[in-house]
Amino acid sequence: MTEEEKAKEFYERLTQQLQEDTTWPSPYLFKFIVPASLEKIAEIEAAFDGSDAKVQTRDSSKGTYTSVSIKVTMDSPEAVVKKYQEVSKVEGVISL
Repeated sequence: MTEEEKAKEFYERLTQQLQEDTTWPSPYLFKFIVPASLEKIAEIEAAFDGSDAKVQTRDSSKGTYTSVSIKVTMDSPEAVVKKYQEVSKVEGVISL
């Protein structure tokens, strides 16, 4: 199975879980880990521009990575998946 197929399967499963477990629109907490770089953090934050997003960052103990938590109201499971896919284009990002 290719990485693309795995990602597609993952996002389909996530969409189904979110449809079953949540009433939409709803607040959603995104969590990402990126190499400690203001540019990378800014790229992630830019994906949420124009929304009611509340962003929190925290550096790792050695300062090599930064965790980025973003709480934002999302309209649907598909919108959540679309944001994950948009942020996944940031080099080095890990979505949790």
